[in-house]
Amino acid sequence: MSITVLILLVLGLALLIVGAEALVRGASRLAAFMGVSPLVIGLTVVAYGTSSPELAVSFLSNFTDKAAISVGNIVGSNICNVLLVLGISAMIAPLIVSQQLIRLDVPLMIGVSVLLLFLALDSELGKLDGALFLLGSIVYTLFLIYQSRRKNVVQDEYEQEYGYHGERSPQQWFLNLGLVGGGFALLVLGSRWLVDGAVTVAQALGVSDLVIGLTVVAIGTSLPEVATAVTASLRGERDLAVGNVVGSNIFNIVAVLGISAIFAPNGIEVSAAAIRFDIPIMIAVAVACLPIFFTGNVIDRWEGFLFAGYYAVYTAYLILYATDHDVLPIFSTVMLGFVIPITVVTLAIFTWRSIRARREGKLNQE
Repeated sequence: MSITVLILLVLGLALLIVGAEALVRGASRLAAFMGVSPLVIGLTVVAYGTSSPELAVSFLSNFTDKAAISVGNIVGSNICNVLLVLGISAMIAPLIVSQQLIRLDVPLMIGVSVLLLFLALDSELGKLDGALFLLGSIVYTLFLIYQSRRKNVVQDEYEQEYGYHGERSPQQWFLNLGLVGGGFALLVLGSRWLVDGAVTVAQALGVSDLVIGLTVVAIGTSLPEVATAVTASLRGERDLAVGNVVGSNIFNIVAVLGISAIFAPNGIEVSAAAIRFDIPIMIAVAVACLPIFFTGNVIDRWEGFLFAGYYAVYTAYLILYATDHDVLPIFSTVMLGFVIPITVVTLAIFTWRSIRARREGKLNQE
């Protein structure tokens, strides 16, 4: 493994970050110009924009006979988005969760995750599966836009959010279109370097493509989500951080895998390891969002530490499994026998207390 490979790997990640930033900035402003609400911008344009690295990497992987990276990248990114991105953001400041996310978007995230497992049981995502996913992404996006425009959000909200006042000049439209086009170009180039570098590293270390996709590539393509969520938390726009992650996870499955499966020459092969372990973990992480989001509509700092801690544990397990380390059996026993059950009981208690407090509040109001 030469120094050139490492340089290309780092440059690939850098181009992905810069490209995603340009794409999100341009697309967000264009969406604001067209009168789409900030919440929908977070769930669609910003979320879709920060998922563009996943799209570029997964799409390209199908044409380099590295489909395991394609699936591992999406599954790993979704796990990373919830556990690491939301974890870090909540550690900075407690995150506010809107009722729409709890009632619609999080259940939808769980639903498409379960659908992915069901469609992957035959060890392949074919063109028909991809078309079903892509159709779902179009319907979901159109519904959010319709819902937003029906609410008649005041234009001042856009101007305050994006710093534009008065008429939108042609120069502003062309500038933002240029940012979108340039962002996509950088994403394509960065993804090519990232995939090539990741494959070389995997071969040099003797690690499977699936594990590399679940870790190195997944974290790398999730960096835009990390940057967006952390920035939103620091600026006090905490709902945007959660909406970005949830929207990105939905888009990763229905649009990224959908487009990749449609254009993949022979479909996307899904490994037995992904079906047996990684996709169920992704579903479990999505389901865990409901009780945590539901308790007071806030993700507290201790829940952020819990999320980040679980991501560290998950990554450690992947590394131990890939290297067939002697500690793996003990590590698995501790996790399955103690840590996970204690976490489930703790979340159940907090959920029950939250439900009881809400019922008592309603009775007092009556």
